[in-house]
This record gives sequence, C-alpha cells and structure tokens, in this order.
Amino acid sequence: MHVQCVKAELIPPQAQSERRIMTNKPRLYLPSLRIAAVMAPLVFVAASMLFLGVAYGLTLVIERVSASAVTSKLLGEGITWAEVEADGLQVRLLGTAPNEAARFRLTNLVSTVVDSSRIRDELDLTPIKAVEAPRFSLEILRNDDGIQMIGLLPTGEAEARLVEKASDLASDAPFSEMIETANYPASKGWDSALEFGLRAFEMLPRSKISIAENSVAITAIAASPGEKRSFEADLARAKPSDLAARIEISAPRPVLTPFTLRFVKDTGGARFDACAADTEAARTAILAAGTAAGVAEGADCTIGLGVPTPSWPVATAAGIAAVGALASGTVTFKDADVTLQGGVDVAQADFDRIVGDLEAALPEVFSLSASLERALDASAEGPAEFTAKLAQDTGRVELRGRLLDDMQRAVTDSFAKAEFGVGKVYQATVLDAGLPAGWPLRVLAGLQSLGELKGGTLTVRADLVTVMGVTGDTEAKARISQILSEKLGQGQAFRVDVSYDKALDPIASLPTQQECAARVAAVLKDNKIAFAPASTEIDGNAAKIMGLLATALDKCTNLRMEIAGHTDNDGSDSSNLSLSQARADAVLIALQGRQVDVAGFTAKGYGETVPIADNGTDAGREKNRRIEFTLVTEASAKAGDAAAPTASTLAPKEITLRPKPRPERQ
Repeated sequence: MHVQCVKAELIPPQAQSERRIMTNKPRLYLPSLRIAAVMAPLVFVAASMLFLGVAYGLTLVIERVSASAVTSKLLGEGITWAEVEADGLQVRLLGTAPNEAARFRLTNLVSTVVDSSRIRDELDLTPIKAVEAPRFSLEILRNDDGIQMIGLLPTGEAEARLVEKASDLASDAPFSEMIETANYPASKGWDSALEFGLRAFEMLPRSKISIAENSVAITAIAASPGEKRSFEADLARAKPSDLAARIEISAPRPVLTPFTLRFVKDTGGARFDACAADTEAARTAILAAGTAAGVAEGADCTIGLGVPTPSWPVATAAGIAAVGALASGTVTFKDADVTLQGGVDVAQADFDRIVGDLEAALPEVFSLSASLERALDASAEGPAEFTAKLAQDTGRVELRGRLLDDMQRAVTDSFAKAEFGVGKVYQATVLDAGLPAGWPLRVLAGLQSLGELKGGTLTVRADLVTVMGVTGDTEAKARISQILSEKLGQGQAFRVDVSYDKALDPIASLPTQQECAARVAAVLKDNKIAFAPASTEIDGNAAKIMGLLATALDKCTNLRMEIAGHTDNDGSDSSNLSLSQARADAVLIALQGRQVDVAGFTAKGYGETVPIADNGTDAGREKNRRIEFTLVTEASAKAGDAAAPTASTLAPKEITLRPKPRPERQ
C-alpha cells in the first residue's frame, strides 16, 4: 500500500477564509465564461453579415442610380452607340466609338454625372479606314475677257498642260488659274472626261465647261447658227461613247431682212418654205397654226430680230388658216406685205370669200395682195421664159431662153460667173425686146436663188418664178423664199421646190470616230503595211495600202488614233523598240503627206512586247511584225503605264502640205 504523505501547513484563520473564497469563486462563474467565449464570435459574424448586407444594398442602389443617370445623360445627347454598366462605385463604358473625338466627348459627358475616378473607359474605336480619294472636278470659263480655271486635279501633268494650253489661247487676255492637286488616283472616267473637256475648251471661244469624273457639261455661245451647227457636230464626233455629256450651244438671234414667212399647200401637202418668229411664244403660235392647216410634225421656225410689228403671229396665223381653207394655195409675208395666191383648182367664189375673211383678220398695218392662178390655155402660144440648169456633180450652169437685150445678156453672164464661178457658165440665150417689164430683175433674183442649191433648175416667166433642186443646207429653202419675196415684190408669185439631202450637208455627212475606225479596220483586214527587213522605209507594194487608208480617213476630222508599231523578237529589246517606233512614225508621215488630218494621231512603238503569235515560227514572226491603228478611247488611254514607251511627237497640230522628214533608219 502506498501512503501519500501530505504536508500540513498552518494557515491563519483570516488567510484561510480568503483562500476559501478564492478557491470557490472559479467554480461559481466557469459556465458563464464559456458561454461568453462561444457567443462573442457569433455576435461578430452576425454583425459583419449585417454590415455586409447593408453595404451590398447600398451598392446596388448606387449602381442603379449611377447607371440610370449616365444612360439618361447619353440618350439626351443622342448617343446610342455606347452602353453603361455599374460595378459597385465604378461605371464601365462599353461599345464602339466611331472616332476618337466621339470617345472623348462621351467620357466628358459621363464625368459631369459621376466622379471621373469612378469611370472605367472600356470603349473600342471603329477601325480607321483608308482615306477616300477626293472628287476631282474642273471649271473653265472662257470669253473675250480672258480665261478662268478653278478645280481639283490628280497630281500629274494635267495641271501644266492646262496652264500651257490656256496661256496659248488667252494670248494677251487675262488668265486666272486656281487649280489644286491631290496625290490620289483618278477615277475610271476622269481621263476621258478631262480630254473631251479640253477639246471643247480649245474649240469654243465663249464657253463654260464643267468637268466631273464621269460627265462634262458645256454651255457655249456661237457667232451664228451655222457655227452653232458646226460646233455641235464636231463635239458629237469627239465625245466618247461612254461619257455622259450635256451640250448647250446657243447662237445670237439673226437679223431677218425682210422678215419672211411662206406657207404652201399643194399636191405635196402643207409645208413652210420659210418661217420666222420674233419670240418663242410667236413661234409656238405659228407652228400650231401650221399643224392645224395640215403641216406634218418636225416643222421649225427661226426666231430672229427685225419683226415689223408685234401683231406678226396674229397675222401669219390668219394667213396660214386662209391657205388651209383652200384646196391649194400659197401665202407669203414679207414684212407687212402679204401675198395670197390660190391654185388653179380653187373656185373664184371660194377664193373671194377667203380673201375677204383674211382682210378682216389682218391687223391694219398689213396690206394684202390676192390673185387666183388660172389654167393655161392649151391652144395659146407658150409664155416667154428664161431657164437655168445647175449640174450637181460639176457645178456647171447652163443659161437658156429669152433675155431683153445685149446689156441684160452681159449683166446676166457676169452675175452668173460671180455666183457659180468663171468657166462654169454656158450661155445660149436669145434676145426678145417684147418681154414684160421687170424681166431682168426676175432673172437675177432667180439666179441668186439657184446659187443657194447644190443642183437644180430655175424657170422665169412673167407670172411665176420657179426654183427647184436639192441642197445640203437646212436653211437654203428659207433663204430662197426670202430672196424672191424681197426682190420680186408684193403680189408676185414664185414657187420653191427644194429638198434637203443629208449626204450633201458638209457637217451632217461627216463620219463619226467609230465609222472612221471601222473604215481603217476594213482596209487593214485584207492588207498589211510591209517594211523591208530591218528598215523603216515603207515597202513599195504598200503604197496602194496607204492610198486606201487616206481615202478611208477622208473627212475624218477631230479623230484620235494611235498608230502602233510592233516587231518580232529578233534582235535586242532596245533595237526592236526603236525600230517599231520609227516604223510607226513613217506611217504617220505617209498619211500626212496624203493630206490626212493627223492632228489627233500619235505614233507609238511597242517593240516585241505585244506579240500576237508564236515567235518560234516564221509565220508567227511575220504576224508579229505589224502596224495597228487603234481608236483612242478611255480604255485604250489607260492601257499604257509609265513603263510603256512614250508616243511620238511627230503628229502636227494642223494639216500641212510639206511633210516632216522621215526618221533615220535604225
């Protein structure tokens, strides 16, 4: 047995009491301390969760308020490409800004709603595109006061070319140039439009020309109606087929002396031999009266100066209506003198009634002379007459019939030679002293009228002057009516039966550029321009071909063509290039020597760079040695590049009788 010994210690009573108390106290509060130790963390956790819940709630409120306020601000400014997301106190900006300026503006707007430190810029930028080329354009104004140019051109030689050409045309007149350039490629149609605009600029001394990338607008003034037609025809031939062009050319109103209108109704129908009006309204009224009287569509009336009275359209409309009421007849207005003639098939009673109505309708300033044509008595002797016949092919005129005396014969002969040319007048007339008064005047007026025609006949009688024939001038019939009405006087009858032939019109009959190119192609289809080996001299057998080409290019004005020389691959590249250029030059000079208008032609050598057959065979090399003619269009002008050989400058600016010297042999 183990006995534990305890050491006895004597403790005073007070000390024992205190010790007892101290010993028993822990035993009394131990459970409470344990509970407190457990509850304290729980209370802390609960308080933390409560705080976090309140903070989260406040964050959600702040997020909603911030997002709503920023979104409202952006929508109010019209910004719809950005999105707003709130993340706590942070405001995130999302989306794609069209540019940096828009992005900067957005962030500034948001900073007026929330503090800038809370903004998170997460915007993307639209990818930067290549800067588009500007729209090139050119405005040219040319008149007697000088030349002005303003516009934007591609960088290149165009500006220097414009300035040089304008300086030449301006001469001593002022020249103002405000042209800018941009280093961007031109659009597809720019070169074609610029070239056509420059042709018009050279041609038209009083004009405004607007050149855009695919169109040209031309407004110009011509000196006369004839010049207007010439300008319009030349521009129509020079215009590329794929270019949109608006051409408005006006001519000053001609002074018509006398102011003449002639309306005819016969077996050929109703028509105007001459028509004049002073205003557009008068022209419309006269043509409407003609249509009501049976004139077919397409009639025209010249607007000019010199009208004798403002009541001209009223009087002429009444005269036209009077002829329309007759079976056949003619009314002629020469200033204020009116001549009405009824045909042989008109009854006297009907004629008298219509004459009375016309006299009542004419304003007081007009005077009327009326007569009814009578059928010739078959048993009576034929009337005295003078005739002239103009041959269309030779221009030779034959004068036959009766003249008054030797003096009239000499005067008539001299007048005819002045009108038709010395050596082209044949006279076989007889003298008759019993001819009616005014016979010499009627003969000379008839010859002057015949001179307006390409070919025709003149018949002069005491009661009637008749001019018949063909012309290539649309205004010839009106001029003949004007001449006869003025020279013969009021009450004198005349007849004009003239037809227009487009083939005789020196302007309308000119071939187009496409027609000229087709003619050249037809010649070269079965013929080849040959050269001696290693020579620039055209083979003698090719002389006939050059003649055929010259014939094909006859009357081809303002034509732009490229004469291209090609070789095979024998020899070096440089020698072949020089040889092809020299051969193309030789063809150009040969055409010039045959009086072909080569002002718009260029000669260009391509050497061996454009083969059309295999150079490995004799037949292929023969095909590659060739001369080609190409109409210069927009497509062909763009086909060459900076590396291509330059065109020859041998083409002259005008037709010359003395050709330039041939290039030396290579």
